[in-house]
Amino acid sequence: MKIELISVGKPHDKELKNAIEDFTARIKKYFSVEWKIIPNPKNAASMNEVELKRTESESILQLVQPDDYLILLDETGKNISSVELANFIQQRANSSCKKLIFLIGGAFGVDEKINHRAQFIWSLSKLVFPHMIVRLILAEQVYRACSILRNEKYHHI
Repeated sequence: MKIELISVGKPHDKELKNAIEDFTARIKKYFSVEWKIIPNPKNAASMNEVELKRTESESILQLVQPDDYLILLDETGKNISSVELANFIQQRANSSCKKLIFLIGGAFGVDEKINHRAQFIWSLSKLVFPHMIVRLILAEQVYRACSILRNEKYHHI
């Protein structure tokens, strides 16, 4: 199974880039993994919220294939523990999922098309975080889940 981490916005922030890349490299011990950053539209400042979400969502949907399992990160989603995330990832792997996609939408969220396409909507917290911090948390949590599945000592219960 391949894991793809997709985020709308700027490239990784230079202060967090090394940490994001470190956790991403750690995930590679377990699964093939790749970041895809969808740049903000060039004319984003002149778009209203609805237009921006629609444009970003069109770019997202070009990357998502029909048989991909899409997880949308959104504050309205379901809260799960690290152990539950590990079990969730294992279930996808056991079901012969070819690609598991974690999606961080744009600043205003995503268009309803993405909400309907997502098989799971996950909330990291009821708090709202900057996108760059969400990227770091996502990479760390996916790595943590992988280490839980292998019963490694990174995650202390």
